[in-house]
Amino acid sequence: MNEVSIIGLDLAKNVFQAHGAGADGSAIFRRKLSRVQLLKFLTQQPSCVVAMEACASAHHWGRVIGDLGHEVRLIPPAYVKPFVKRQKNDMADAEAIAEAVSRPTMRFVAVKSEEQQGAAMVYRTRDLLVRQRTQTINALRAHLAEQGIVAPTGPAHVGRLAAVIDSDDGALPAAVRDLARLLLDQIAGLSEKVADLDAELRRRASVDDTARRLATIPGVGPITAAAITTFAPPMETFSKGRDFAAWVGLTPRQHSSGGKERLGRTSKMGQRDIRRLLIIGAVAVVRWAARKGAPEGSWLARMLERKPKMLVAVALANRMARTAWALMRKGEDYRDPAMVTA
Repeated sequence: MNEVSIIGLDLAKNVFQAHGAGADGSAIFRRKLSRVQLLKFLTQQPSCVVAMEACASAHHWGRVIGDLGHEVRLIPPAYVKPFVKRQKNDMADAEAIAEAVSRPTMRFVAVKSEEQQGAAMVYRTRDLLVRQRTQTINALRAHLAEQGIVAPTGPAHVGRLAAVIDSDDGALPAAVRDLARLLLDQIAGLSEKVADLDAELRRRASVDDTARRLATIPGVGPITAAAITTFAPPMETFSKGRDFAAWVGLTPRQHSSGGKERLGRTSKMGQRDIRRLLIIGAVAVVRWAARKGAPEGSWLARMLERKPKMLVAVALANRMARTAWALMRKGEDYRDPAMVTA
């Protein structure tokens, strides 16, 4: 009987499916395991490659299984799907994972540490609170619009609505006024929590030498710098800055054939947190340059002369990503702004 060399593991809450394969790809076992049985079963197996989809709880199981002496490899779910034969079920998924990990050109996701996941949770929590605040502000604006009171969008204009609510001119019914104050209290509480998380992210960036150097890139503040150090894998994973920019999702989607290149909008298949923050920072730089003027003869000035501002911002975000890769890979200090040099 062949010795198992690959175990494809389909993760779940309580019932896990394992598919063991030999070096030649032949199936050696197919086992359904409970959560309690999983680690005991893997302890009894010889050291081998244990592959899983990079989904919820995958990093936790990756750390635990790696401590047992196995080589853990996480695969993006989109790369596993083509290997599923016919019907989708747990057994077919586990077999597809084992088949995908055996491909020599397969790409993998690095297993995150507990510290990295904890830092990522700060961003996820902040995003949730910002979305809740936006929802509450929109609800308040909609209710007051029905009373004939309108204000521009955005948190900066909530004070205008608050002044109307707190006035005693009788423009609002008492019931509307009381409920509006309830929504204002909710917005204030969420804003306070978002500010606390922003302060925590800035604190993390200030104690990290890499994040401090990244924050000196124009358009990359402490929050974006901390996000890059938190979400990005080791820079040795990428052979050049263009690969890192593509991983972030700042490259155009291709639909090329027959030697004809057809490029579309950005693929958006990468790390959305870093991509969003880089584009926000790039938009700020482009707006500042449009008002104050970019240095004459610079890349940014030439782009603004012949391209739409949003297109320039995305292209600038791509350059910022490549600059960040260079700083992290070479361990050097930031010198000349990449976006203002020819």
